[in-house]
Amino acid sequence: MQKTVEQLHYWLIKVPEVFRMMTEAEITQRPAPKKWSKKEVIGHLCDSAIVNLERFLQVQNEASPYVVTTYDQVQWVALQGYQELPIEDILMLWTSINKKIMYVLDHLDEETLAQPCVMNQQQRTLGWLIEEYMQHLAHHIHHQILMNECET
Repeated sequence: MQKTVEQLHYWLIKVPEVFRMMTEAEITQRPAPKKWSKKEVIGHLCDSAIVNLERFLQVQNEASPYVVTTYDQVQWVALQGYQELPIEDILMLWTSINKKIMYVLDHLDEETLAQPCVMNQQQRTLGWLIEEYMQHLAHHIHHQILMNECET
């Protein structure tokens, strides 16, 4: 889990640096009508962090196995108006939630990581859920923030 925490720490430094080098036009431009801007992508990652922090805690606290529920990602981005918010506010939210996730991850033992959960009717573990979160985060950062392919 230490490697995961270190990777998350790296992104918490790198992503704000990358955004600070971009112009407002680069941050807010939507490549196509049904695609997110970079600002909306980081907003989506805020939503993902909020939902996954709750999941990481509930797997440890709810009846076993915990059933992972989904949410309407596109609707959440639209409802929260990330496109209109200052980028510094979005980055502060994203950074704060992920620092909290780092704390939670840093205090998990192997037995806890093995706790079961069910996602899409498949048996998983908390450890798998955490790795899935990190892959999702890295995918969006690599392909939609560092590159120019902002799909929803």
